[in-house]
Amino acid sequence: MPTPSDALSEYLAARLAEAPAGALCVAFSGGGDSVALLHALGGLPAARARGLRAVHVDHGLHPASVAWAEQCQRQCQAWSIPFEALRVAVVRDGQGPEAAARQARYAALAERLGAQDILLLAQHRDDQAETVLLKLLRGAGPEGLGGMRAWRALGRARLWRPLLELPRETLRAYRLAHGLDCIEDPSNADPALARNRLRHDILPRLLAPWPHALDAILHSARLSREAADALEAQWRAALTELCDDVDGSLHAAGWLALPSALRHPLLDHWLHRHGCSAPTARQRAQIEHQLGARSDRVPCIHWSGTELHVWKGRLWARPPRDPPPASWEALWHGEPLQLPDGGELRLEPTARLAEPLRVQLRRGGERIRPAGDRHTRELRDLFQQAAWPPWQRSACPLLYRDDRLLAVADRWLSAEAQDLFERTGSRPVWQPPDSMRTNGARQRGDIVDRELRDLDAD
Repeated sequence: MPTPSDALSEYLAARLAEAPAGALCVAFSGGGDSVALLHALGGLPAARARGLRAVHVDHGLHPASVAWAEQCQRQCQAWSIPFEALRVAVVRDGQGPEAAARQARYAALAERLGAQDILLLAQHRDDQAETVLLKLLRGAGPEGLGGMRAWRALGRARLWRPLLELPRETLRAYRLAHGLDCIEDPSNADPALARNRLRHDILPRLLAPWPHALDAILHSARLSREAADALEAQWRAALTELCDDVDGSLHAAGWLALPSALRHPLLDHWLHRHGCSAPTARQRAQIEHQLGARSDRVPCIHWSGTELHVWKGRLWARPPRDPPPASWEALWHGEPLQLPDGGELRLEPTARLAEPLRVQLRRGGERIRPAGDRHTRELRDLFQQAAWPPWQRSACPLLYRDDRLLAVADRWLSAEAQDLFERTGSRPVWQPPDSMRTNGARQRGDIVDRELRDLDAD
């Protein structure tokens, strides 16, 4: 019979032999589970051959966090495992402390890891059962009830949870067998945190009359994961039909006509592609209600991390941001110019203007005579005729020479502007922050979506 030490090591050796190529990096908190995982991997030549290293994230939320990072470093030095500590700033932004810390942690790790890296997390079978129950209490559907995925994308790298089939007791037995010290984070005993209440109070009482409850919960999770994957094939096909490839907006009536089993995950995925968060059940109902608004209205539904606009029969999503200051202006020689809302103005191909133009935002009453047009037009009319989203109009960069409006971003250029840019061999290009984010997410496939859908499962 394998000893506690052998059980974990043999399990990891078998999983490692099946894993794709890539350098191994353990997310090392110094807590009991990550201590067992890192120490066991350190005893496997196959893991060390793949560049095994550890990274610790210091959230700065506890007075002892610096000491914890130092303890993790000492342990790694004793085990001859390369170590790195990352310090992050946790911004609540309307989130709970756990979610905010999680988001900061994953953002730092995603930025630090390379394309061939595999980040290993020590979540185990008991963690998975807790996650599924928490999702159930939040009213999740098949995707959430499927629990944490063993593999998923994380920025350029991949995230791997190799221990999801092992119980917590296996890791505890391994630590005891090797006499390993670990950090006891007092927040793990805080009853104000939902996972702690579930772990220390509710689950023990649930398991007393139903000792096989965890097996049943995890079996249901596997069935939910299979159902979620089957539904995903359907809503992805619907998304292809409903989403505009140019502006990223979503056909509202087509989305609303879908069964809720497809409508909800499609919306979440689409929002995540725009860097936004998923809505609650109440917010979903509000979205559906607002789709019946009069055509002359532009409803906007707000929640943490998201603005959802209903306009021209379509849904438009973006992270919330303050309106840009109307007084902003800058001199521009053609270099990439950061705009107040996070967008960018540049020349393509790269060139430099002999004399700078003044760039400013709308202040009202602007007029321009586009090249080839017999009439001078008000910007308000041009925006309406072009069906330009109202929330983008105030951030649109206007290009001036002295007091003459030469160009409205890259959309309307006067004859004078055309001549100017033809002589430089380039044209202005304006990228609003929404398009920059959406295009980046598309280029990375589903990475952003997978990261955000999975964040609150950890």
